[in-house]
Amino acid sequence: MKPFILTVGKYLLIGILALAIFYAGLMLWGIWNDEWSGYNASTYISDGYCNIAVVPIMGDITSYGVAVDEYGDELFSTTMGDTLSLLGETEYDPYIAGVLALIDSPGGEPVASEAIANGLKNSSMPVAAYIVEVGASGGYLVATGADIIVASPFSDVGSIGVTMSYLDYTQQNRSEGIEFVSLSSAKFKDSGTPDKPLTSEERVLFERDLKIYHNEFVKQVAENRGMDILDVHKLADGSTMPGSLALEAGLIDSLGDKETVREWFAQELGLPNEDVVFCQ
Repeated sequence: MKPFILTVGKYLLIGILALAIFYAGLMLWGIWNDEWSGYNASTYISDGYCNIAVVPIMGDITSYGVAVDEYGDELFSTTMGDTLSLLGETEYDPYIAGVLALIDSPGGEPVASEAIANGLKNSSMPVAAYIVEVGASGGYLVATGADIIVASPFSDVGSIGVTMSYLDYTQQNRSEGIEFVSLSSAKFKDSGTPDKPLTSEERVLFERDLKIYHNEFVKQVAENRGMDILDVHKLADGSTMPGSLALEAGLIDSLGDKETVREWFAQELGLPNEDVVFCQ
């Protein structure tokens, strides 16, 4: 009887182990399916293979909505809310180890540009900015939030400054018999209206504000880049410069392309180059 009992017990144990393995397999498959076929698939950036999140900073930078041209046609743009949301997702994706800000932007709204730059600065991971064609004005400010700025030798970089310039339609209106009627509750309420001439007092007011915004722009670039504020003031004439001159001026850290960026991430993360994979 004993051999029979031992045999039955052995097969029973094997059956229990088989069921346990089968159950564990179902559990693992369920977790994978939940992550990649359900809710988490829509919130994760990585596909489980790529490990560097790519955050595009393209076209005009806006706070909300999209940029449009004079005809009302939608332009390619970067929205602050969407970009900050994407940066937030990188923090919760267990497969993401770094962030690449891919920049091709002439700038846009100052507050939106500042917020995105701060979002890059506050990342818990290594952050690189790669300027492809243009990293100017607000586009450059965004780049300064990264740990390193790489730019193409053919890129335009800089344009540190602020503008409030606009078209004056008063002569055209006069020739077409259109008269501007001012009805405002305060002296400067309709300042900057293109259908009336700019007064000397209004110009003083705008230039006061421009100086404040300009100095803040210079201050943030100096702080983000670790540069002397006087050196940045000398560069802040509103002009752009080729990547090679930007490198000499200290506005960027390196000339190169995405492979240059890949090498930097590999060094920062202690990985072989081939293990640095951009999520695109």
